[in-house]
Amino acid sequence: NTPDSDIITDATINAGDIITLTNNQEWTLDGYVYVEEGAILIIEPGTVIKAKAIPSTTDLTSALIIAKGGKVFAEGTANRPIIFTSDLDDLSITTDLLATDNQTWGGVIILGNSIIGEDGGTDVIEGISSDEARIQYGGTDPMDNSGILKYVSIRHGGSVLGADNEINGLTLGGVGAGTTIDYIEVFANKDDGIEIFGGTVNITHAVVGFVGDDSYDVDESWNGYI
Repeated sequence: NTPDSDIITDATINAGDIITLTNNQEWTLDGYVYVEEGAILIIEPGTVIKAKAIPSTTDLTSALIIAKGGKVFAEGTANRPIIFTSDLDDLSITTDLLATDNQTWGGVIILGNSIIGEDGGTDVIEGISSDEARIQYGGTDPMDNSGILKYVSIRHGGSVLGADNEINGLTLGGVGAGTTIDYIEVFANKDDGIEIFGGTVNITHAVVGFVGDDSYDVDESWNGYI
């Protein structure tokens, strides 16, 4: 199904849904949007997704979160990448937002069922209130598959939600080796470019530039390669 509105909220995608974001229009993330367990989000090549810095919800910022058991298939191409950026970003010009302009939205978070180095085998991801059940990650399946992220650019993110509580450009928590992360760009993020919390996911062809903290950060006994 294609959403009725170009505004994507958490209510847009529910467990069991298959939602497609087409490339014939721009889409807007409004608040924390979860792809819940059993749901699939498909994003066509060349699609632009802009996120609200100040959402209409009670959320502190906007972000896309693929929960455990959810899947995303965002497979762009070299000529038609998928772009996540701020609703302040005019893509027809290059001088409106600079490399120093960050914290304009959250970022992209993928959570899986792979093994993490944490007592009890699970944890909750940083950057979002821990009372949200859908931010848990970790499990027992090293080949867990959260889908595909390929030829994806993530720009101007990293909202600061509190002291030492920021969202990375791309966060991978307990993501399994069945997931494809390939040709990823993170540009002008406040915190880390790509942060990996455990899991077994492998990353090929990644570039990170102009971030406020680490370009790449690894935690919780990640067992994979970039």
